[in-house]
Parts: sequence; structure tokens; C-alpha cells
Amino acid sequence: MPVDKKTIRKVAGLARLELTEKELARFSRDVDEILSAFRTLQRIPTDGVKPTFQPTDIKNILRDDIVKPGIPRERALRNIRNTEDGYIRGPRVI
Repeated sequence: MPVDKKTIRKVAGLARLELTEKELARFSRDVDEILSAFRTLQRIPTDGVKPTFQPTDIKNILRDDIVKPGIPRERALRNIRNTEDGYIRGPRVI
């Protein structure tokens, strides 16, 4: 079933979009192509195929938290213009 301009116009109205006639024609074709692709997918036999939401196994890749020494504060603040009491001073927000 092809998607006509009337349907596209209604959906655009719901989304509060104003489309030109040229855009209506283009989107009508585009949506029709998308729905055609889904119709093609629906013809694929899936009997006996277990539903899945993730095509690959999900594995958590975790590592142990190992405390490592950071860089000294003086080195970290060496190239910072605005510092105060050993901290970086950012711009006023309010």
C-alpha cells in the first residue's frame, strides 16, 4: 500500500512540520521505500528462530580497581591560568 501525500501531510501536522509540495512528494516516496523494505523482511521465514534483543553475547569487561599514583598537584596546575588554594578556578556560573 503506497503512502500518499495526505498521510504524510497528516503525520507532518502531528509533528507540527510545514512541508512544501516537493517535500511531501519526496517523503511520500521515502516512507514508501522504507515500508517496502520492512515488507521484504516480513517475508523471511523465522519459524523456530528464538527471539533475541541482542545479536551478540553481552559480556561485562571489568578490571580490578588498582590505585596508581597520579601526577603531582604542582605539575597538574603548571599550565593553568586561574588557580586558587591549589585548585583550578573556573569561571563564575551565576
